[in-house]
Amino acid sequence: MDHRSRQRHLQSLLAENHIDGLLLTHLPNIRYLCGFTGSAAALVLTEKHKAFFTDSRYTTQSREEVQGARVIVSRKAPLVTAGEWLKSHYRKLTLGIEGEHLSVAAQARMKTSLTGGFRLKQAPSLVERARMVKDSDELERMRAAALLGVNLLDSLKSVLRVGAKECEVSAELEYAASRAGAEAMSFPTIIASGERSALPHGRASQHAIPPKGFVVCDFGVILGGYCSDMTRTLSVGRASNASRRAYEAVREAQQAALDAVRPGRTVGQVDQAARNLLVEQGLGRYFTHSTGHGVGLEIHEAPRLASGGKDILQPGMVVTIEPGVYLPGRFGVRIEDTIIVTDRGYEILTPANKELTEL
Repeated sequence: MDHRSRQRHLQSLLAENHIDGLLLTHLPNIRYLCGFTGSAAALVLTEKHKAFFTDSRYTTQSREEVQGARVIVSRKAPLVTAGEWLKSHYRKLTLGIEGEHLSVAAQARMKTSLTGGFRLKQAPSLVERARMVKDSDELERMRAAALLGVNLLDSLKSVLRVGAKECEVSAELEYAASRAGAEAMSFPTIIASGERSALPHGRASQHAIPPKGFVVCDFGVILGGYCSDMTRTLSVGRASNASRRAYEAVREAQQAALDAVRPGRTVGQVDQAARNLLVEQGLGRYFTHSTGHGVGLEIHEAPRLASGGKDILQPGMVVTIEPGVYLPGRFGVRIEDTIIVTDRGYEILTPANKELTEL
């Protein structure tokens, strides 16, 4: 990972955004910029300085991981140390902060500490915008994470049986992921069966898998720090005609969205392609979420593929395509792939079967 190049790029954006420096506290952004993987840190970038702050628990780890920035270790909280360092190096500074990630209380403490010529200003999401387009190292890691996830499908099918609790199926899947080398799951695994399949985020529960019906299986792993994400909807027993029609409609809607992916298109156009098909099938009102989202160091990143979205697709973006329909009290269906936007279209990272599977 070329962390120094990322830092230089961010430094080049300071002046045009009317800030003299940037205080970063969101850990995924800090990892992206300097490589640190611990749980307590702050990073300050100005035109002249790149300073990383952590506490004494991470003395060894920070010196091994952090690239391109001076490492400052203290017994105090990183944010406190960062404030003291700023006062010792600058008499005045317009300091950009990550307003979405720095708590109101922490902002108040910084304002109290940095008096005089210091001014705090909420900065645009500069790092998040940079993270939208992955470099070759990131894409290599994401391909590996996605492939590990795809290879778990056979393990999932082998334990998904009538009478098993959803949480038991989830536990078996996560154990298989750990044995296969996953660092962690990308998010709490979703195993939602029967009527619960109509819950878009129906996390695995004590509910037993019923003799018939859909099971929405949404899961992902973290490998090399990067997340994977995929969903397949399986049928326990023979699917009814109504559920089969809904499944095929979602599959066609997902393909319509995939067909709309290419550089220069807006994320809203991709969302609309899926939404139009489900409306034509009389299922539009049951599609209750956006068509997808970015994936990377976090499971949900920019851009969001939502109705009316204006972000432009660019080669190197990694996003999900996941339309679904959810009929309360009956069933739900979602089919999700993670893809890379390429020069001519897209590359699917999760090439698992999408034909209706009846167990």
